[in-house]
Amino acid sequence: MPRLLIAAVVATLTAGLVAQDSRAASRFDTSSWRRLFDGTSLEGWTTTGGRYDGGAVWTVEDGVLVGREGPNHAGGLLYTTTSHASFAIAMDVSLDDPFDSGVFVRMTPKAKGAQVTLDAVEGGEIGGIYSDGWIKHNPDGKSKWRHNDWNRVEVRCTGNPMVIESWLNGAPLSTHRFPADATGFADTGLIGIQVHGNRNDPPGKRARFRNLRMVDLPVFDTAAFSIDDAGNLTPNDRGVADGWRPLINGKTLDGWKITGGRESSIQVKDGCLVVAGAGDGDIRTSELFRDFEFSVDWRIARMANSGIFLRADPAGGNPAFSGCELQILDDANWEAVTKSKLKPWQFTGGLYGSAAPSDRNAVRGVGYWNTYRIKFVGTKLDVELNGVAIHKDVDTSIVPIESEGAKPFLERAKSGFIGLQRHSPAEAGGGETLRFRNLFVRPR
Repeated sequence: MPRLLIAAVVATLTAGLVAQDSRAASRFDTSSWRRLFDGTSLEGWTTTGGRYDGGAVWTVEDGVLVGREGPNHAGGLLYTTTSHASFAIAMDVSLDDPFDSGVFVRMTPKAKGAQVTLDAVEGGEIGGIYSDGWIKHNPDGKSKWRHNDWNRVEVRCTGNPMVIESWLNGAPLSTHRFPADATGFADTGLIGIQVHGNRNDPPGKRARFRNLRMVDLPVFDTAAFSIDDAGNLTPNDRGVADGWRPLINGKTLDGWKITGGRESSIQVKDGCLVVAGAGDGDIRTSELFRDFEFSVDWRIARMANSGIFLRADPAGGNPAFSGCELQILDDANWEAVTKSKLKPWQFTGGLYGSAAPSDRNAVRGVGYWNTYRIKFVGTKLDVELNGVAIHKDVDTSIVPIESEGAKPFLERAKSGFIGLQRHSPAEAGGGETLRFRNLFVRPR
């Protein structure tokens, strides 16, 4: 075999081994996460809209996302075009020494986010936490960094105040819990990667990124719950003491009743409650609740139609009007497929028949996890969707009723079941249409 061909084969195999090595070292199995970089374009990314916009130059070269200083040593960030509050992100990173970079979370123009530093420069730190000044130093992180080579970087951001955890090549890198009195930080924001700039680094030096993937995680109280690598929550000692308890045991439907449709289309799988196919009905708790807090993650397929029933009367009647319903719908496709026009309260987050969500952009699309956090005490209702307050301090006793024939809330059940609606049309298909996980309740 010719010498040049042998060299090319060795280089190809070596590159493959490096890529495999960085993936094998991951803490998370990212195979089911969504890709943030398609390997050919900057689709899904932007250089504006965060706290540190700038003139860095971003290109795609040989399937790798590359950042360099712009004119006059300009730095800057490349951001996701979508905001995220609670998530994990993973990527392979290679920096030409010396180079200063980082992974940024919750970036917005008007509030602070934070950075996991990737500073492969003299005096720099790998895995420090920075936000308009040092939050936490990590002088030992550099010893784990593979200089001029690929490194697997993984970051998890949860809670409010934030908890930021990071791993490097599969090993813990740093963890920081922001104090309860931390102020000025964003609840949600863009995710960014950095070219620092203005460091007089040698021209042409690069930051390279590949295999960028992420998963949205539940929005939860980090003081009351812990999270595993799959996104499943468990109340800790504080959470148990505060009264939080699961509504599903992760294996069976004990404590739930099924109405309408085929029971065989509902199962517990991987700790989640999974619904397949179209049809009407609901899955309701055997236990009845009056004043409570409730949290649930949900994910829908295309053309799925569902909702969360609250204080629904077990004696009968439409649960949306014997109690109330928070809508779950494929907003993006519904009107086009059904040739219909949705009322404002029919979009995801709507208080069905009564009130539209205050922010329709809080929902994530088909195939992505969303989190409802609900507090219903007396006549007052508060609802967060993915950390965004979409119904705040709503007094249901005075909410106007817009759906014809529906009773005022004061005439509805004072206590009732919590239910998960099945209301998907045939267009949703026969496969999985709904998935629910992390169902927790705290009676008040």
